[in-house]
Amino acid sequence: MASRRQILRNLLWTGAALAAPMMARAGMPQSREARAVYRDARAPIADRVRDLLGRMTLEEKVAQTIALWATKSEIMQGLEFDPVKASASYPNGFGQITRASDKRGVTGVRGAAGGTAANWRTPQQTVDFVNAVQRWATERTRLGIPVLMHEESLHGYMATDATMFPQAIALAGTFDTGLMRRVQSQIAREVRARGVPFVLSPVVDIVRDPRWGRIEETFGEDPYLVGEMGVAAVEGLQGEGKRERLPDGKVFATLKHMTGHGQPESGNNVAPAQISERELRENFFPPFREIVERTAIGAVMPSYNEIDGIPSHTNGWLLNDVLRGEWGFDGVVVSDYGGVHELATLHRVATDLEDAARQALAAGVDWELPDGQAFRTLTAQVRAGKVDIALIDKAVERILTFKFRCGLFENPYGDARAAQRVTGNADARRLALEAARKSLCLLKNEGGVLPLARTGGAIAVIGPNAAIARLGGYSSVPRQTVSLLEGVRALVGDRRRVLYAQGVFITQSEDRSADEILLADPDRNRALIAEAVDVARQADTIVLAIGDTEQTSREGFAVDHLGDRTELDLVGEQNELFAALKALGKPVIVTAINGRPPSWPMVAEQADAILECWYVGQEGGTAIAEALFGDVNPGAKLPVTVIRNPGQVPYFYNHKPTARRGYLFDDLAPLFPFGHGLSYTSFEIGAPVLAASRIAPDGEAQVSVELRNTGNRAGDEVVQLYIRHKSSSVTQPVLELKGFERVTLAPGEARRVRFALGPKAFRIWNREMKEAVEPGEIEIFAGPSSAVLKGTTLTIA
Repeated sequence: MASRRQILRNLLWTGAALAAPMMARAGMPQSREARAVYRDARAPIADRVRDLLGRMTLEEKVAQTIALWATKSEIMQGLEFDPVKASASYPNGFGQITRASDKRGVTGVRGAAGGTAANWRTPQQTVDFVNAVQRWATERTRLGIPVLMHEESLHGYMATDATMFPQAIALAGTFDTGLMRRVQSQIAREVRARGVPFVLSPVVDIVRDPRWGRIEETFGEDPYLVGEMGVAAVEGLQGEGKRERLPDGKVFATLKHMTGHGQPESGNNVAPAQISERELRENFFPPFREIVERTAIGAVMPSYNEIDGIPSHTNGWLLNDVLRGEWGFDGVVVSDYGGVHELATLHRVATDLEDAARQALAAGVDWELPDGQAFRTLTAQVRAGKVDIALIDKAVERILTFKFRCGLFENPYGDARAAQRVTGNADARRLALEAARKSLCLLKNEGGVLPLARTGGAIAVIGPNAAIARLGGYSSVPRQTVSLLEGVRALVGDRRRVLYAQGVFITQSEDRSADEILLADPDRNRALIAEAVDVARQADTIVLAIGDTEQTSREGFAVDHLGDRTELDLVGEQNELFAALKALGKPVIVTAINGRPPSWPMVAEQADAILECWYVGQEGGTAIAEALFGDVNPGAKLPVTVIRNPGQVPYFYNHKPTARRGYLFDDLAPLFPFGHGLSYTSFEIGAPVLAASRIAPDGEAQVSVELRNTGNRAGDEVVQLYIRHKSSSVTQPVLELKGFERVTLAPGEARRVRFALGPKAFRIWNREMKEAVEPGEIEIFAGPSSAVLKGTTLTIA
């Protein structure tokens, strides 16, 4: 219950605030506001925020904490923005628009989970909508506070015509931070041109459970890899360095989802994360912390799950003490969609929406997405003395700071011509193709069956993923796509006959927004398998495109919209298709097009070659064809361990010494280890060489590794650097990645790759839960994967 002093303070403040609009109606503040500090672009942001905050009524402040998504219907007439309806519905303005590019709020459009153009505005329509909203906000609300627009951009701007790059897990497999920056920079240009300065990406959860349908959204299982890729992604989106103001052509990023989201109980999305504080600090926190400390990251989003009984959206220790206190984060905390009201409706730690709003606000959540369902109650709660106005002021201070940092008060508008110029243009297509090429990971190549010859007998391209470009979750409809079949036919031309068969269907539809997912009819599939076998009999080589669809691996965001699975092997009749084709005795080359890792034991054992493609983006068909025929030499690595079966979950390479003892009647080893990836050439990686074998606890170890291309083709190799503590006060992983570099070498070429390992690489959380570099011996390893390493020993004393 609020104290008498708090109630009195709220009442006094309310009385003063109520006087402000009356003065405005009397014409008194007009000249003063025209020269107000908050309108002066030359003034420091802190001064502008202080000035604007002091002019706002309670209603105007609370309005800044909400967003509109389904409630866009309250400001639209059909598809168009309606300023009259907006003024009637939101006389005090509102803080955000959720996805200006989608049609949510239009009659008949229930959601916009991706997939069909009918769910989306065109680029011109998006800019028109954004600009109409901003004209109303800046010209027809009392203080002229612009509206913030946000969009999704996991692996491309999730909007019509935008460039779709390889899925996040595929980009992580490139082990190329420079490429990641360039990809994210292109995404930022496409988003910002439409008048949107804020995106909800990247995902920097580490992932340890492939049953979880969102695994494709992540950068993998390793904290160091996820952190480095996350830093590169944020720098690409926002610009490098600790910038206060957002540069032109850039957008603020959001770190998702803090935290534990990638190891949910039973692999179910939003389920509890049974993780200790030590585990959080050693593995789940580091990517978030690294990005906060090295970049000017604009926003952080709490995760849906609970940790130790406390949902993240009400976890003040997580958001206030750790994120803002220990790490110094100074941006905004935005809720995940529905994350606040679910404190009452799902977690049951709040009694109602009002209680949910109070708890989230106190825990440090500034903005409620997507519709501000609970935060809309805050005005009445302040007046009733249930919420301290100081909490509202703090959240709104951060919100206004964010808007000033975006430059919205100077230019909140989109530019349709610029959007047309930068979206999906020739440069973007070239970059998407480069990213696709660098995302391809060769898992197996028995007898050097790959690459294929451009001339010769017929090739049968078969499978449910052969004639369709699968883009993965959080994608929209780009200007063009290239399927595997199209890529092969374009590359080969008339030099080899290219045959095609569907083989099987995986599901009954391709609508990724569908709630109910039905597997394809088995009888029909078996008839298609017979047809595929007849086609394959005419060919010398079989290229089989199998894996997932956007329905079988996806975010399960509701009980009626599931995406997680208990089994990891191929679904439907895909294994039957593989077995029937393999029985022909011809080489079977599998192109894995998938969101989950390929835990396909029969395929892994019997396929002649496996090319892991993931969802490889709009230009993927061209890139895969080039790799099959040797125009491109695959060089990506696995950012996750590929397990044999769900009984091994959770399985990750950086486990503790007592884990992985073994099982009765089964193999302990994974199908493919973390960091694995082959090439059409061969490389020799030497043992790491130390500049000094002993350093002080605050010293830096200089490590060099010689890499040599010993084959007859140019190719890429990723030199991976790991450490192991020989002894420590608390148990440590058997291996920890601490450095990597992707290197391109010509045949016979050699290069010495250098790494610098400082205290950050060696520090641990000791028994007192303090970070320390402990004296002792550290083994340092280098190699092409976590399973093939050479080592030396460093002493810290």
